[in-house]
Amino acid sequence: MTVRLRRSELSVPGSNPKMIEKALASAADLVFLDLEDAVAPALKESSRANVIAALKNPHWGRKLRAIRVNAAETKWAHDDVIDVVTAAGESLDVIILPKVKAPRDLWFFDTLLAQLEIKLKLKRKIGLEALIEETAALARVEEIAGCCPRLEAIILGFGDLSASQGVRASLAEEDEANRYPGDPWHFARGRMIVAARAAGIDAIDGPFANFRDPAGYRRESVWAATLGAVGKWAIHPSQIEIANEVFAPTVKEIDLAHRMCDAYAASEQAGAGAAAADGVLIDAATVRIHEAVLERARLSGRA
Repeated sequence: MTVRLRRSELSVPGSNPKMIEKALASAADLVFLDLEDAVAPALKESSRANVIAALKNPHWGRKLRAIRVNAAETKWAHDDVIDVVTAAGESLDVIILPKVKAPRDLWFFDTLLAQLEIKLKLKRKIGLEALIEETAALARVEEIAGCCPRLEAIILGFGDLSASQGVRASLAEEDEANRYPGDPWHFARGRMIVAARAAGIDAIDGPFANFRDPAGYRRESVWAATLGAVGKWAIHPSQIEIANEVFAPTVKEIDLAHRMCDAYAASEQAGAGAAAADGVLIDAATVRIHEAVLERARLSGRA
């Protein structure tokens, strides 16, 4: 099982070289250079050159290198992939897909990437992450999460999902007494995370718009981590440290994972197919979860 560290995924406009340079010096686990919402239509094609140059920059450290392309139904999607992968495919780890509505959107990019990888003789496959930011996607999230071997993570996109769902956030501001009880995104978060876990891929929580409210960002990070998400988007460098802390395995979680993995290994050596530790049954499926905890602990320097 391949585990990538995605505690923090920093968004950077592909049209802004200065912001890109600062992002490369950040502590984010993944930086994605955005060709979609953060770039004006008039600058989308010219921004590809900035993205290509940045991907080839040798100063990324251990960060995952990613881009967000335009949606499959737009006129830019095809050339976003072809231009960037042709020029910098060896330096690209992940492509983030916006406005996904159905498996066919992933298959389009999967097929295009497979052709390019063969043509360019790339040494490794480029991964995909898909944004769940349309009600059509949330309604089919289980199908989407399991539809493509190249898919490594799904991300809940609150902004576009709000519009797609018709969320009326202003009602709470106007009438505090009738504010929606609890987290209005609990259902969407829960369904997305369960779908990701069932498919064996990562679940990433979406952006928190007010970067001047670190307490709010931390609160929503903790909520998402509690439900099983492994990371969160950061729209500002100030959010990175919070995400890296919240989504790193705790000492308690690491100790539990060691006990569970050790118990299963001992049981296997004795010829049994399952084990029990701390009153919990451990089989081949559940031990993978604990192995992932230990791998994330190692990658985040907590092993």
